[in-house]
Amino acid sequence: MTTSSILSAIRELEVLVIGDLMLDHYIWGDAHRISPEAPVPVVHATKDSHTAGGAANVALNLAALGIKTSLLGALGQDANAETLCQLLADAAVDASPCLRLAHASTIVKTRVLVRNQQLCRIDRENPRSAYAIDSLAETPALLESLIAKTGAVILSDYAKGVITQPLLDQVLAAAARHGKLVALDPKPANPLRLHGAGLITPNRHEALELAGLREPDPGDPYPLNEVCRLIHERHSPGILVITLGPDGMAVCGQGQVIDVLPT
Repeated sequence: MTTSSILSAIRELEVLVIGDLMLDHYIWGDAHRISPEAPVPVVHATKDSHTAGGAANVALNLAALGIKTSLLGALGQDANAETLCQLLADAAVDASPCLRLAHASTIVKTRVLVRNQQLCRIDRENPRSAYAIDSLAETPALLESLIAKTGAVILSDYAKGVITQPLLDQVLAAAARHGKLVALDPKPANPLRLHGAGLITPNRHEALELAGLREPDPGDPYPLNEVCRLIHERHSPGILVITLGPDGMAVCGQGQVIDVLPT
């Protein structure tokens, strides 16, 4: 298939994204002096901007390709949630399935930029357990309904608490009942049993962690064949795609490298 035919075909899909939702907040400004209170620059803020982060950004990328996209995650009952939902609505992403939590705030990452250089980042979030939705009464029926009408499910894990083993098991079971593909972008910091996933997409470092291998010494080659074999033995994904940065990405199946696509 050509790229244009693939893009045309995926515009017929409906995709459900499940994962950790974040609001990325940027404070733009300039600095001309050092504070008399501490050896830090005084930033004169000139503007604020917001974008969707985490799994919400994945949903935006899908919508930009013309895919009908819905999103499930955890938001607080706060103004930041309203800002994020408006960004999603503007991109035609259906965020109505998202669950509003009374006991947790929306995750916000604020970056202070001076002359386009990041000065610092300020994170506002609750403990991971606050964002777990697997024990909420409405979750099983909601998952069943959403998965039944979607073409594929993407689990976007940023290790912030939404993707838990019970939730993953519920998604995989519902997807199996309805014959739907489940793709997972794993985060080894949140160890999960991945058996049943049709596609997993770690980067080169995450793949090493999933395989139980350490980072190669400087100058040593990346052990791609061994990584593919070990991940297949441990997690049995239908397809494994390892993104390799400037070296492109490797497509693996049944524990063997099928192809390496250049950047």
